[in-house]
Amino acid sequence: MKDKIFKSLLFSASIFLLLLTAGFLYLLFVNSLPVFSKFGFWNFLISEQWDSSAEREQYGALTFIVGTLTTSILALLICLPFSLPIALFNGEYFKNTKIALWSGTIVDLLAGVPSIVYGLWGFYTLRPVLIKSELSGQGFGILLSSLVLAIMILPYASSLSKEFISMVSKELQESAYSLGATHWEVVRHVILPNAGSGIAASYMLAFGRALGETMAVTMLIGNTINIPHGLGDTGNTMASIIANQFGEAEGLKLNALFAVGLMLFLITAIVNFLAKQIIKLMN
Repeated sequence: MKDKIFKSLLFSASIFLLLLTAGFLYLLFVNSLPVFSKFGFWNFLISEQWDSSAEREQYGALTFIVGTLTTSILALLICLPFSLPIALFNGEYFKNTKIALWSGTIVDLLAGVPSIVYGLWGFYTLRPVLIKSELSGQGFGILLSSLVLAIMILPYASSLSKEFISMVSKELQESAYSLGATHWEVVRHVILPNAGSGIAASYMLAFGRALGETMAVTMLIGNTINIPHGLGDTGNTMASIIANQFGEAEGLKLNALFAVGLMLFLITAIVNFLAKQIIKLMN
């Protein structure tokens, strides 16, 4: 009887999750229909226009899609060289030591910092540095938001990667040592290949976190309706345009924001699907 009750609870939770996801999609799609009907799905997807002026309204999501993908991909590239060494430091080389304990605690603490705090830190700390060094035109834009995004996703990538590194079979490692392998050779030929799919999943989850980030990016990217052509240019993301304009939007403009939300939902779903395929190939 207890098994039946437990299985029923698990089944109910799964059905609830499916219904919740279907509800999200239904809400986004129904509210996006007026925009797709007027401009067409494909035209909305590839258009750079975003004009809410009366009698000449024109809406397109390309500007925000480019801004979202640019900042997220750049953040992931910046994160990669730092997160894996941190994961190896905490999960292998200094595992179960006090320094790894403190380091892991700091990483977990950074993961819990609200995004708006990162935004404030980036605006008042990194922005003056970029202005002074002239790395970014006005000290904000794609480069600044990508740097802050990289710092935000680094704890997720490194913490999850550390867990997968720690789970690699000790028997496999001892076998390699018994054959005369050095510590680095064990890491390179045993730990990383066996933990590879988990590490890839960690980075894809971090990438998904970057795609949907709102407040920090909104504070730093400049919020201009244009496709950025350089790291110092300002721009906008799908999440930031919704955050900036949803409160005052009505009519077709509100429908356009719902359509942008639907695009973000679909892009995130595609990223998760590709992540699963990559993990399958690595296994």
